[in-house]
Amino acid sequence: MKAIEHQDFTSNTLDKKEIESDFPILEVSQLAKKESWRKEINRPIYHIHKWWAKRLGSVFRAISLAALSPEKFHTWKNFYIRQDFRGKVVLDPFMGSGTTLGESLKLGCKVIGCDINPISTFLVRQALTRVPESELRSTFAQLEQEVAKEIQQYYQTRDPETGEWIPVLYYFWVKIITTPEGESIPLFSNYVFAKNAYPQKKPKSQIICPNCWNIIEDRFDTTYLPCPHCQTQFNPQQGPAKGQYVYSRSGKRYKIKALIQAQNNPPEHRMYAMLALRANGEKIYLPVKDEDLALFCDAIKRLAREDLPIPTMPVRPGHNTDQARGYNYLQWRDFFNARQLLCLGLLLRAILNIENKAIQEQFICLFSSTLEFNNLFCSFKGEGTGAVRHMFSHHILKPERAPLENSVWGTDKSSGTFATLFESRLIPAKRYLDNPFEISIETDLFGNSIGSHKITASQAINVSLVESWEAFSQQEQAALILNGSSDRLPIPSEAVDVVITDPPYFDFVHYSELSDFFFAWIAPVLKERYSFFRCADSSHFGEVQHNDPRLFAQQLSRVFAECYRTLKYDGLLIFSFHHSRSEGWAAICEAIRASGFKVVAAHPVHAELKVATPKTSVTEPISLDAILVCCKSEEDLNSSVDIIASRMKAERLGKMLESGGIKLSEPDRFVILASQLLVEMSKKSMSFENMNYLLQQQSITTNIVSEADG
Repeated sequence: MKAIEHQDFTSNTLDKKEIESDFPILEVSQLAKKESWRKEINRPIYHIHKWWAKRLGSVFRAISLAALSPEKFHTWKNFYIRQDFRGKVVLDPFMGSGTTLGESLKLGCKVIGCDINPISTFLVRQALTRVPESELRSTFAQLEQEVAKEIQQYYQTRDPETGEWIPVLYYFWVKIITTPEGESIPLFSNYVFAKNAYPQKKPKSQIICPNCWNIIEDRFDTTYLPCPHCQTQFNPQQGPAKGQYVYSRSGKRYKIKALIQAQNNPPEHRMYAMLALRANGEKIYLPVKDEDLALFCDAIKRLAREDLPIPTMPVRPGHNTDQARGYNYLQWRDFFNARQLLCLGLLLRAILNIENKAIQEQFICLFSSTLEFNNLFCSFKGEGTGAVRHMFSHHILKPERAPLENSVWGTDKSSGTFATLFESRLIPAKRYLDNPFEISIETDLFGNSIGSHKITASQAINVSLVESWEAFSQQEQAALILNGSSDRLPIPSEAVDVVITDPPYFDFVHYSELSDFFFAWIAPVLKERYSFFRCADSSHFGEVQHNDPRLFAQQLSRVFAECYRTLKYDGLLIFSFHHSRSEGWAAICEAIRASGFKVVAAHPVHAELKVATPKTSVTEPISLDAILVCCKSEEDLNSSVDIIASRMKAERLGKMLESGGIKLSEPDRFVILASQLLVEMSKKSMSFENMNYLLQQQSITTNIVSEADG
């Protein structure tokens, strides 16, 4: 890993910054695209725990660098050079997973991060906390000795060839519903339950017989199959569940949700298959036998006897939870079967016995991260890839009709278990604090990417975590981590050099409705230590989140106004944003103007992988963010909007990105154009309705022009 030379900008006092006039959108986008393929490997510090809409570290390093450097600094030329912005203070009022904080700390800054969500505050604290790897490993070994075998005894089966007990990696389940006539129907859409992630290359699959429930191995796309065990002939592609309906043996159709709601309880499940691991490393699919069912019953009985730290919190109504509630998942404990509750409870109880509080909290964070891959909302991704599709593949809590049960502690062949996440998430995140590397793209003579390597281009992240401005001001390297609404911060006026953030998305996605899943487990065990865990759930009345654009603008403007107060006179507010609808952009513009800012520059950059879920479900997804650069406004807001100039610049920026291999969708082109119009509109006196109308018209025109070009 290569080390790079050092530059010192601690004495720089020039007013205008590089990002106000220039930003290397192509180079940063190409690097961001590379990072986005394996974000948890390329920026492990931000992936110690689940958070939503995480921004890319390479993009925010470039933003921080350009925001703190003078004009003509040439951000890209200096991207891989160590920087020292000692004394500079960076604020993120919506810190989320802590991307802004981490990237700014790497540049030598002091940072202030605030989030209204307690899960965010907790995970950022854990991400930035330094603990010796040796202590983590010795504590893990202690946990392994104390509780691993106790958990693993519930995840084993007999090898049919040797009769020996072997570990089970995954159990396959299916939801069962009962018709008014008493017929029990499994909610299979088809009977192919396991196949390779690339089935055209490796067509072998596992199929369950709908009659005898034995496992048959055949092609993933076969349409006729006689069961060799019971001679039943069936089409593996046609199960009884089709969309929102299920069909009985007689062909009668029922609405699935209506049948479930009539039961007043979450749906029943049937365990029908296992993927086990032989001593020689061979993975084998096996049907469920009586002994396997008895083992599960043992877990049910023990759970009833034990006093374990498992959730007692209800699932509150909300846009992101109503689908789960519609399936009668009314308590967070309902998201787990009895064996999962038992084993997770045993694990958490053992973690709570760790005496060193700093180490204990690292393992609580790891435990919480493990929950995402160990519940009844997970499913099987397939062979040849990470096997477990976690529960937050969608922004809603979507009940899985054929859930996958993971093995909680796991083996070295597992995916998404406590033991594997310890090695793949927690340890790399701690090592990154010592060696915060960057990814550098390797190219051939023609500029085509042929690989990448890591470069050490930052100082180690070694920072004091403080909880007050007084303590913050006395430390040379400090991170002030706050919980609460950012519309009122315990920070003096004009104390911050730059605000860099990624505000909540204007829409229905309420992160607190989703984060309650983790809160239900860890708040009860941490509430005596942290006041932000003493509330009923992870929501807060001050959340900036609404699907009404005017209300969203009002909420956001209150936070931006506080940023205005805390910023120095020449400080910048910089944030990333994208939206496919005009009212989203009009809302952002209204929030900017109402808080006393104007947009001076807008830079489009690659933000998310187009094939990522839930983007794959969108016909034309957005992969770009607009980086909006705002300064304090003192101008008269009366001149007209220069639409032609905005369109010309948007076209030029789009062509620049495309020239470097960044493919743009029509919504991407709208993001570019809307952001350039925002530069104009933020300086004018326009009503929300007029801004929205102007953006709508330009969106229509953009589509017409693009179709003509095509």
